[in-house]
Amino acid sequence: MNAHLKQIHPLSWTIIVGTIFGRMASSMSIPFLSIYLIKSLGASPSETGIVVAVSSLIGVFASFYGGYISDVIGRKSVLYISIFGWVLVFIGFGLANQVWLFFIMNALNGLCRALFEPTSRALLADITPQESKMLVFNLRYAAINLGVVVGPILGLQMGASDSGLAFYFAGLVYLVYGLVLVFQFMLHKEIGTADHGAGERLTLKGAMQVTGQDRTFLYVLVGMIFCVLGYGHFSSTLAQYLEMTPDIQDGAKLFGYMLSLNAIVVLAVQFPIVKFAGRFSPVVPLIAGNLFVSGSLLLFGSVHALWAFLLGVVIFTIGEVLMFTMTDVLVDRIAPASLRGTYFGMFGFNQLGNVLAPLMGGFLLDAFGVSQSLLVFGIIALTTAFGVPFLLLAKGHLTAQEAAAVGKAEAPAGVPS
Repeated sequence: MNAHLKQIHPLSWTIIVGTIFGRMASSMSIPFLSIYLIKSLGASPSETGIVVAVSSLIGVFASFYGGYISDVIGRKSVLYISIFGWVLVFIGFGLANQVWLFFIMNALNGLCRALFEPTSRALLADITPQESKMLVFNLRYAAINLGVVVGPILGLQMGASDSGLAFYFAGLVYLVYGLVLVFQFMLHKEIGTADHGAGERLTLKGAMQVTGQDRTFLYVLVGMIFCVLGYGHFSSTLAQYLEMTPDIQDGAKLFGYMLSLNAIVVLAVQFPIVKFAGRFSPVVPLIAGNLFVSGSLLLFGSVHALWAFLLGVVIFTIGEVLMFTMTDVLVDRIAPASLRGTYFGMFGFNQLGNVLAPLMGGFLLDAFGVSQSLLVFGIIALTTAFGVPFLLLAKGHLTAQEAAAVGKAEAPAGVPS
């Protein structure tokens, strides 16, 4: 472990540590956006769902371009655009006082995330030795959740469900993060430029064709869309339900504690689960995670007691860890080095699940009401589980590919495998 830690590049540490503070700042405000719109601006569940969904909708279509552009013009330029763009976005959130303004700001928030996420992961893959990539990707995931441990609690203290102060704080944090990145890139001028890849650069159309013809990648992508659909209901549909149901007092506070519990459980179980899951095909943890998340959503709609909500968070979080800790390593393994950013960007299409979750949840709550919670969350759990067949197809195809590769490697020279 110590040897791998010493191999981590200073820029990787900057991204990992910056992720802690960036996610802490954004989780002080963004998770409470649904509650803020309903409570302070009087938005309906459907209106709220549209505002929340637009961030992921923009991300779905912009993520691929963000990853591809980072392959063409360099990681550094794209990271600068996204981080300093975030500064302006969070200031805009703080100034917004109408639903349509929040719609625009959240659309821009989705654009910044679509540029930053695939580019930062591709940069980590670029500058990390192969034997340390699992550790680096999991440190990044742990950093996300470490930030989310304290972010929601700080957001509650700052009145994130009632005021815009937390948005200004998030903008300040991203400003500092961006300035630190500028300093680090000045020290390592050879990193983040467009010449990191080898070979002739594909056009955008050609890059889309390459990823579109990779069957293993496509099966994983479609399966993950349903996984993310289930995951997205936690911060959208569940948040609205807790605020609207008469069965629960002060739903915003309960939701804040549930977010923090989610992050604490991630930090507690992440590395043991990753170590255990490493014994299996990388698709197997995704299947198990999908089933855990589906079960937790069904529990949220079935039992309205504090212990049930907390148990549901634990089950949900185990599923989340199983789903998300292996995906970066899997995508990096599938992607050619010269198209690494493109593959990570294409994988951003899994955010279609985050687009559908608030829209679907808002529609179900409007149609059936909070009194029919079992029906609402039962439908949600079932649609989440639709990802399992696609992940099983991915597992079968990946196994066949690996067997064919082993057979070809073992075949004597000059003899067809």
